[in-house]
Order: sequence, then structure tokens, then C-alpha cells
Amino acid sequence: MGEKVVAGGFDLSDRQRYRRKLHECLEGLERLLAEKRFDRPKNMMGLEIELNLAGPDGLPRMVNAQVLERIASSDFQTELGMFNLEVNILPHRLGGRVFDQLTEELSTGLGYAHRQAADIDAGVVMIGILPTLTQDDVVSANLSAVDRYSLLNEQILMLRGEDFTLDIEGVERLRCTSGSIVPEAACTSVQLHLQVTPNRFADLWNAAQCVAAAQIAVGANSPFLFGRELWRESRPPLFTQATDTRPPELQAQGVRPRTWFGERWVDSAYELFAENVRYFPALLPICDEEEPLGVLADGGIPSLQELVLHNGTVYRWNRPVYGVADGVPHLRVENRVLPAGPTVADVVANAAFYYGLVRTLADEPRPVWTRMPFAEAEANFDAACRYGIDARLRWPRRGRAGGLASVPAVRLVLDELLPMAAAGLDAWGIEPADRDHYLGIIEERCRRRVNGATWQVDAYRAALASGLDRAGALAATTRRYSELMHKGDPVHTWPSGLR
Repeated sequence: MGEKVVAGGFDLSDRQRYRRKLHECLEGLERLLAEKRFDRPKNMMGLEIELNLAGPDGLPRMVNAQVLERIASSDFQTELGMFNLEVNILPHRLGGRVFDQLTEELSTGLGYAHRQAADIDAGVVMIGILPTLTQDDVVSANLSAVDRYSLLNEQILMLRGEDFTLDIEGVERLRCTSGSIVPEAACTSVQLHLQVTPNRFADLWNAAQCVAAAQIAVGANSPFLFGRELWRESRPPLFTQATDTRPPELQAQGVRPRTWFGERWVDSAYELFAENVRYFPALLPICDEEEPLGVLADGGIPSLQELVLHNGTVYRWNRPVYGVADGVPHLRVENRVLPAGPTVADVVANAAFYYGLVRTLADEPRPVWTRMPFAEAEANFDAACRYGIDARLRWPRRGRAGGLASVPAVRLVLDELLPMAAAGLDAWGIEPADRDHYLGIIEERCRRRVNGATWQVDAYRAALASGLDRAGALAATTRRYSELMHKGDPVHTWPSGLR
């Protein structure tokens, strides 16, 4: 639903009916939770990766429809921009050698997609933001030909009532305007799903919020946007500003942005869904024929389509997800923090770090979120995005003294978080060989202080020093990155510069 609608406006009755259906969906969710109708623990995880398309020259190629036609696989789907694709991996049970299985499946799928794209002078690049993108690339004409995207663009612009202003100050400053949401398409991410029971949801969501900063610190891979060097992970500020339905007056009044970290720890999944309905107007008021309360009254399981659609237009970095599989409802935590890339090995290592760490933190008798104000977790996230692997993070001290200490992210990861992640992977039943290999990639990034962002910046500066201009240096960096990405060795092993 939403993918098959015809682009066009909505009248007042559409919005009123949709609002009624949203509240009925919330009531339905509340009843399902009270009646304990949700799936039993299955330790299921899922993975999605957004991708860029670029030519041999390193420049973006607006050919996703043609590439998808050649790939001819339901595992690959369109994304917002014509230079984007998305690949979805079927759910896997956490345990055994699952990370090696993911590596094999991703390598095979991405290799196939890359070969199909090569037939039309393009290629797959797995990177947070393609360094060679320009403002001229992210215009309405390059919006993918899917009605849902056209509707989303139209409705966000209507709510905002004026052009978007992008203003990001990092190593350099970028300030520009856009008449569409297409700049959002510059952000390509990895989404990690974890199916959870209702009783475990809050602990795992809170844990995911706590570790978001550490994920970004070790995994940052988006230092450039529109020819400027900005934050080490520039996706969050870009995504926030490119989807902002608030004109400046509403921003000044403290109205919440649709892309946000959140504002508190939670006690249930229901709270997050209810917040999304309470704080954010509908962007796509498209009603399904299902009457959720009627379905429940008849003993069935409602799909809650209006709630699901609305939830997908509120861009939390850790998002609650409701789904139905084989007639049984389930809940998932969707982690949307990480950028794509640099390699399949790096993506799977990031996944292993995340799944292991949230398991341990959620199991702790005195959880970290009871010892750290939510505002500190949000400040950590901001610091990690700005400074990447060089960030300092605030974290609870060990022992009885309590309080928070400011520590280098690499020391926090090496001394505390990696051992926690290892224990969590053991608790999931991951084989030691998988555990040690993939967490070892995270460890080496920290020891060498190298991730995708640091490699890109070093390569770019080396290209400038060789005499290339800014555009040439970014293109050279992208070409070399793509070459090494497809070779597949983890980024901490990549030669520095353009060698």
C-alpha cells in the first residue's frame, strides 16, 4: 500500500478518515499487546542496504530502472533517487555461522548487480554519500518514477510551504536550498532489523539508542556532500534538514522534526507508535479497506496498514516496526544509524557489533540507560556524527562511584563495548569463529583509527596534493574507493591515499 497509488492531492475527508483509522490502528495495537497475541522469540534478524549507482568516471548515473530490469530479482528494489537501489536480505536466525552466511549472500548479490549495471556503463557503489554528487543531481527530475515518492515529495513541500535550506557546518560549510526532498536520496544506509517480543522491546530499543554513537564512531562513511568536507557522518544532519516539514517559525516553537533521535527512554513499543501519531501529521493519508477493530472482533490479526504507513514517514534512527508473518504479528527494532559500506565485510562486522552489544546491554541487571540521561545519548550521537572515530563520548563510569566520564570512542569500544559485544554474540549462539573474525574488524579499525570516512578524507587530500582540483579529487577518490570496495578487503587494510 502506498507503492501503487496514483500521485495526486488529498481532500479534507481523506485526512479525517485517515486520522480516524490511525487511532483505530493504535487501539488495535494496544489490544494485541494486552492479549499477548505476538510471536514467540525466534531470534530473527534482517538486513537492508541502500546503494549508489556510478559510472567508471565516478559520477552518479540515473539508471536505477534500467539496472533493476536487468537484475530481475525481488531482492533488489528502487529507492528515492534514480541513482539509488536497495537490496534486501531474507531474515536469518541469529546463531551459528550466520555472519559468514550473510557475507556470502551479500557478496554474491552485489557482485551480480554490479555486473548487470556494467552493461549500461554503471556500477554499484556502497558508500554513505557518493562524494561526486552535486546539487544538480538531486533535483525533482531525478526522483525515481514511483508514485509514492512523488506523493511524499508533494506532501512534505506542501506542509513546509517553502524551499528546504541545507546548512551544515563541519570542516567546511555547506549552505544551499532545494525545491524538493531529493537531497535525502544522497543518504544511503544499512538497516538492521531485530525481531523482539513486546516484553523485550523497550530494553532492546533503549540499548540501541545507547549504542548509536559507538556505531557511528566506528562506522562513519559519509564525510562529503556536494563537494564540501563536512561531518565524518554527514547523513544525519542532511536527512534531518532534507525531510523537515517545519518552516522556521515552527522550528522556533520547538515542533519536533520528522527525522529525530527521540527525547526519552521508553517502557514499551506502544509509546513510540503513539508518539508518532500524536506529534506528526500524516504525509500519505491513504486508507486501506481493512477495519482493524472489526478484524480483531472477528478473532483475526489486522495488518494496521495506516499505522505502518505513517510510521514509515517518521524517520527515527531506531524505529519501531509492526509486521505480520504467517498470520502472526511481531515487533522489530529497526536500526537505521549506519551508512552503507565500505565493503561487505565491514557491513557484516558492523552488524555483528550491533547485535552483540544490544543483547548484552538489554540483559544487564542495571541497564546503562538507567545511569545515563537521554540527553547525553543524543549528545553522544551528535559528537560521533561530527568527529567519527576521533569522537569523545560520555559513558557511565564503572564501579560504585557512578557518574559519567568523557572518553575517546576508540577506548570505550576497545575496553568495554567489544567485550560486551562478544558476550552478546555468545548469548545469541554465534560460533566463536564468526564472533572473533567480525568483531576483530571493529577492533582493528579502532587500533588503527581508520574507517570509511578517514580513508575517504585521506584519499581526497592526497588527490588535492597531487594537483587535482576539488571535483577531480572527489572523482578520483570515488573511483579508487569503488575499486577497493569490490575487491572486498575491510577498510582498515586499504592502502592510504590513491595508491
